[in-house]
Amino acid sequence: MNGTRAQRAQDGAGTVGRTDRIDSWSAHQGEPLLRTLAQALCVLERESGLDRFTLPYPAVAQHALDRTAVACLLADERPPASLGELVARCQQIPLEDWPLRLPEGTVGPGDLLVDPRSGRPTELCHEWAERGADPALVHRDRQIVHAALTLCRQHGEEGAYSSFRGLLVRRPVLTAAEMFEVLGDMLLEPVHELIRLVYQPVPQAYRRDGGFAQCGRCLTLLNPLGDSEWWCERDRCRKAGPPHVGRVLNATDAGTVLQLERPLRQFVTGPGRAEAVLEEALRAEGLEVTMWPGFDAYDLLVTFPDGLRWAVDVKDWASPYFLGRAAAPVPPTPPYDEAFWVVPQHRVEARTDYREVYASACPDLRHAPDLLTDMELTRRAVRRLQTLRLPTTSKEHNSHA
Repeated sequence: MNGTRAQRAQDGAGTVGRTDRIDSWSAHQGEPLLRTLAQALCVLERESGLDRFTLPYPAVAQHALDRTAVACLLADERPPASLGELVARCQQIPLEDWPLRLPEGTVGPGDLLVDPRSGRPTELCHEWAERGADPALVHRDRQIVHAALTLCRQHGEEGAYSSFRGLLVRRPVLTAAEMFEVLGDMLLEPVHELIRLVYQPVPQAYRRDGGFAQCGRCLTLLNPLGDSEWWCERDRCRKAGPPHVGRVLNATDAGTVLQLERPLRQFVTGPGRAEAVLEEALRAEGLEVTMWPGFDAYDLLVTFPDGLRWAVDVKDWASPYFLGRAAAPVPPTPPYDEAFWVVPQHRVEARTDYREVYASACPDLRHAPDLLTDMELTRRAVRRLQTLRLPTTSKEHNSHA
């Protein structure tokens, strides 16, 4: 499926007697098909792994195969003959070369739904599976976060919510003993049942030589590849270099090992690690930083020595298209003077059109927050601190002169 054929699918769709009926909302075209593919891959990976299938296929997987076949036939392409071939195409053929009719910028050069090295769904695939759904639906990660907020507000415990968010960010993997310790923490009492719900036993596919290994960078579990290699599910870690093995958990000693469910690892732990890195960088410059203020109205409240305050929301998303669709003003309380959305630098480096796609996908760009990278925000903060210090420095110079 090359780019020319994908264009033929777009230009030639009108020859199938459609009179504008085969468009981006058809089940076998555009966003709905891409969403179905992503959901099927995530379900298959969770239920059986992408390297083996048993009949009957999950319903969403059969839908993905059938609808892809229709899209291929309409584009005069050879359809996949089996689910295994469909998965192989998702691993080998960039989305821009599929016979899909998508808004410009929706996918980037080289975007794949399945990682070619590990054979697992990419972060982009998980975003399409979750964020590509009906925007009226509440996504799983937001359901959990909203439930935690509600429970903590009912108990009047903002500290409980901050501790809950900190747990998801800093401890995505727990041993049985650590879970016992967490459930004994009375500060977290309002969300104990929620914690039991979102931490799930780790599948044996993560196990090698009787143990599990955590990534030394993002703290999620590494995936074993072959006899000796590891693979991290986070794009940021893979771009930083070879996997860094952190804590190794012996299954016999650790007992049941638990990890956060994937939507929370994807949309809470991942951005949370980026939030923590940004917090450390800003604190190192002498700034006051409050995490998740006002029951998580936004991610960071940054206060300068002169009292000026920045509100910062960190969005570690692979797709600028979904980020733009989600763009909305930062909540006004706790009060602040300026507000920003921040993405990790590596996201913009991976897609040079990241900002342009974000802006074009915004429902109303006039009310969308300014989008900066974490490095740009830190540099802007440093420049402002330098400006604040200049008058003092000049006075001291004059007094000595």
